[in-house]
Amino acid sequence: MGLIRINDVSVSFGGPPLLSGVSLQIEPGERIGLLGRNGSGKSTLLKLLDGRISPDAGGIVRHGDVRTAVLPQDIPQGPTGTVYDVVASGGREHAELLREYHELTFRIAGSGNSDLLGKLERVQHRIEVSGAWHYHQRVEKVIARTGLDENAEFRLLSAGSKRRVFLARALVSEPDLLLLDEPTNHLDIGTIVRLEDFLLRYEKTIMFVTHDRAFLQRLATRIVEIDRGRLVSFSCDYKTYLDRRQALLDAEEKQWHDFDRKLAKEEIWIRQGIKARRTRNEGRVRALLKMREERARRREQAGVARLAIQEAERSGRMVADAEAICFAWGDKSIVDGFSTTIIRGDKVGIIGPNGCGKTTLLKILLGELKPREGRLRLGTGIKVAYFDQLRAQLDENKTLRENVADGNDTVIMGGTSRHVVGYLQDFLFSPERIMAPVSSLSGGERNRLLLAKLFAIPSNILVLDEPTNDLDAETLELLEERLLEYSGTILLVSHDREFLNNVVTSTIVFEGEGLLEEYVGGYDDWLKQRKTPAERSKSPASAERKQKRKKSPSEKRKLTFKEARELEGLPQVIEAMENEKTCLTATLNSPEFYAGHDMAKITAANDRLKVLEKGLDEAYDRWDELESLVVKLSALHGEGSGSTGL
Repeated sequence: MGLIRINDVSVSFGGPPLLSGVSLQIEPGERIGLLGRNGSGKSTLLKLLDGRISPDAGGIVRHGDVRTAVLPQDIPQGPTGTVYDVVASGGREHAELLREYHELTFRIAGSGNSDLLGKLERVQHRIEVSGAWHYHQRVEKVIARTGLDENAEFRLLSAGSKRRVFLARALVSEPDLLLLDEPTNHLDIGTIVRLEDFLLRYEKTIMFVTHDRAFLQRLATRIVEIDRGRLVSFSCDYKTYLDRRQALLDAEEKQWHDFDRKLAKEEIWIRQGIKARRTRNEGRVRALLKMREERARRREQAGVARLAIQEAERSGRMVADAEAICFAWGDKSIVDGFSTTIIRGDKVGIIGPNGCGKTTLLKILLGELKPREGRLRLGTGIKVAYFDQLRAQLDENKTLRENVADGNDTVIMGGTSRHVVGYLQDFLFSPERIMAPVSSLSGGERNRLLLAKLFAIPSNILVLDEPTNDLDAETLELLEERLLEYSGTILLVSHDREFLNNVVTSTIVFEGEGLLEEYVGGYDDWLKQRKTPAERSKSPASAERKQKRKKSPSEKRKLTFKEARELEGLPQVIEAMENEKTCLTATLNSPEFYAGHDMAKITAANDRLKVLEKGLDEAYDRWDELESLVVKLSALHGEGSGSTGL
């Protein structure tokens, strides 16, 4: 028999119903992935199952005393106290008894009051009768399994750690149905993998909402989709669901096409008027009226966002060149002797546990933080657009329109002026929604708004810090396509393994405190290539660092006079060539140039542009070569270089 049965349930908050006469049976032991577009009603369905809201129509039937617990999408700001206090609050009655017991023992230890001893005995009796001692042991066991410190102050924890606390709080009540709303948000990849392992061993029923496709594929035994107020169930894994869903959509499209063609034919017949009445075919008229009603009730599939990234002029070939850079916060090493060269068009993923310094590395590579040791050189013509995972660029009190267009009516996209309302509609915001404050938006809507704001800024470097949180699958796939089409450079911090696999061309991985390694490819490629700690200690990079320390003074040498003069003059040469290239590009993009010159001059201008691009590549390569030589010689001499070159 099913655990919970949803019978003909409808829910609406004004406007089209989120759920319209839906039914669903949840069986014991299932792991159900709940999918749907942003705003389709996924969180609402979880609240219905948890009993926090009631349906407008229909009912929810529970088999026996079914217990549910939920991990909310957004962690409430209210909880205070230690991790133990918050986790134990999952069983309110037991938690209150245990808290009273701990308070009394503390007061007695300080005063020795005999009256309090009598009260303590009564509380102990109630604890024994209610089984709260067993609950206390269960709390400690769950805290240990989730790797938390029971004495840590909850308010001081990171967002990822707070989510783990609330997961433990949900687990401690031993629910028959565990409801998880975006459980991977703010978790690093290592924690996500451990959460997957834990849930695979979990014997009770799970329903979860997630944007993480790798998480879905590994966990889900069944997929339930909310689509235009309906619940559609697929008894299969995620990849099989994608194929079956596409087949259903194709069949629906064909059915609607045939229906619309028949309706159009009947409309032509009824407009013939006298001829139609003369036939006295009342049944045909009634059938037409019924078809009109059916067409009016049809809910089209929600549109797909039309994302477009506004690109600036190309940056120089070399975007950032880091040589043996080091950085630390106090005694904590963030980067220790890391070297990399980022070339225009690279798409670089950055992977590491929460708190390891991924955002710090981004700031170093962008020149916002100066390395304590080593050398960082930035390329020319860099224009950065930055996606902040905390969405600090959005003003909560301003409307969507004010946030994107700064109070203007238009945004400039590709040299063309567009009205801000039309632009935001491309990101699936209705005209009414555009005038609402940002504070009224869901997490997924805020991320879409931040993408809209970001993509309106001309850039040749996109910095994306956790851009995938709360986005639905369709928007995620479209974002991937646009990033692959983007001709500029991308620096991407993400814990979404599928997103990394589909977008990046290389990954920088935090392998330990201060230890960074670079790999070709995405997340799966890193898993295949990564080394054990013993192998890393024997790697060429490690050997090179050790060799540098052993170099004798007799091996010192300096740049030749000619090399030093060449290195000194290269920045001016490159700047002159970049300026000429910028002017020539503007000329070739001007329609007047083609109207006022013959073909020979146009060809000569294009040839000159090719010469400049080739010359710039060669100049950058030579600059890289000479700068690398300077750093190596400095290391041999024992001279640290903390300068940041531009």
